[in-house]
Amino acid sequence: MSTIDELVRNNSAYADGYESRHLDVHPSRRLAIVTCMDSRLDVFAALGLGDGEAHILRNAGGVITDDVIRSLAVSQRRLGTREVMLIHHTDCGMQKLTDDGFRAELQASTGVSPAFAIESFIDAEADVRQSVLRVRRSDFILHREVVRGFVYDVDTHRLKEIPVDDD
Repeated sequence: MSTIDELVRNNSAYADGYESRHLDVHPSRRLAIVTCMDSRLDVFAALGLGDGEAHILRNAGGVITDDVIRSLAVSQRRLGTREVMLIHHTDCGMQKLTDDGFRAELQASTGVSPAFAIESFIDAEADVRQSVLRVRRSDFILHREVVRGFVYDVDTHRLKEIPVDDD
């Protein structure tokens, strides 16, 4: 049995035992969270969130790409979110590669250079600051007054807020 088959079976058991209730499409906490796809970060457990409370946007590194800005714009303009929380983490895989090296690896493997940015980084705190500024400076984001950034420690499970000056 494949992993996906096992997960589909798990879903069936979950759905059979789920107490049916309708959740509004608008997140009840009016919050969007951008974070890394790292499997060690259980956003719901780490933040005490329940179903329907926040939008969770994940990608490699939790970086602010054009697609993340697109999703945040939809989240705010159509679905009512007003705050943005950015979470990077310690021991991130994006700190273990370089843009040029990974780009070359992809090109060597496929014969095509990727059109997307790799967005690797060395310093998680510095990248959080850059990410916060990208959101705050985007004209597509309506509510830029509450955009805060954090680094999650994968060993202690604690958040550290990263202060960001708009200068």
